[in-house]
Amino acid sequence: MHGVAAFTRLVYRRKFTSEDAGRQTLARPKGPSAPPRGLPATLSREFSFPVYELRNGGPAVVIYLHGGAYTSEIVGQHWSLISFIAARTGCDVLVPIYGLAPAHHGLEALELVKEVIAAQDRPVYLAGDSAGGGLALLAAQASPGVTGMTLLAPWLDLAMDNPGIEAIEPYDPWLARPGLRPIADAWANGLDLKDPRVSPIHGDLSGLPPLQLLVGTRDITLADCRTLRDRLPSTTELTYHEEPGALHVYPLLPVPEARGGRQMIVNHVRASVARVV
Repeated sequence: MHGVAAFTRLVYRRKFTSEDAGRQTLARPKGPSAPPRGLPATLSREFSFPVYELRNGGPAVVIYLHGGAYTSEIVGQHWSLISFIAARTGCDVLVPIYGLAPAHHGLEALELVKEVIAAQDRPVYLAGDSAGGGLALLAAQASPGVTGMTLLAPWLDLAMDNPGIEAIEPYDPWLARPGLRPIADAWANGLDLKDPRVSPIHGDLSGLPPLQLLVGTRDITLADCRTLRDRLPSTTELTYHEEPGALHVYPLLPVPEARGGRQMIVNHVRASVARVV
């Protein structure tokens, strides 16, 4: 775990240590969401929000939902993983740029993803990290027929009251619940934080497609990932991996551990798509 440890010392600083810090994050102006120059993505405006498309003409479509605590825009690390998935699977990859808190809210984002799924004429695979992972599971619960799904350290419960978080939080160098609470409230937009329309762990877990779940052991989302693992029906095909010592959404990070995580994602997409085409 030397790569993760070194990255932590050099880069990571907690941003969510207090409710004031969370409110400051909410109030921060949003940055650009366009992909980096050189990435062959086109912008579609046929939906209610912009959707970027990486077209390969493949047999299936991957819809990737970025993280950022529902209040921060997509960044270069996301685009790097998206490009990797597109290149290694041959699938088209669509990236909905859903509206962010505080100007937008959870039900609005879910409607967008459902809209994008319904517009596809090929098998759809869902993937997402952190907040985007929670949104991906919500979309799968609301959209029967999804081919497969990858969740990277998903935010599964806006309430964040799992007792298991207490033991993990001191070792997570990035995330802390106090700063995330006002963001969760803004995203829920008046709904109870445990409402299954914004917190998928409280929703219907039956009938889900083959599901891949990747999480590090120094990540407060680990507690709810374990709960999801244990609550899934035995009929759900689950590929579950905990990376020892790894941080939040480690496949996005510039550390050696990310390479194996990225390859696992690609392998799961390929296997899920191969079953239906």
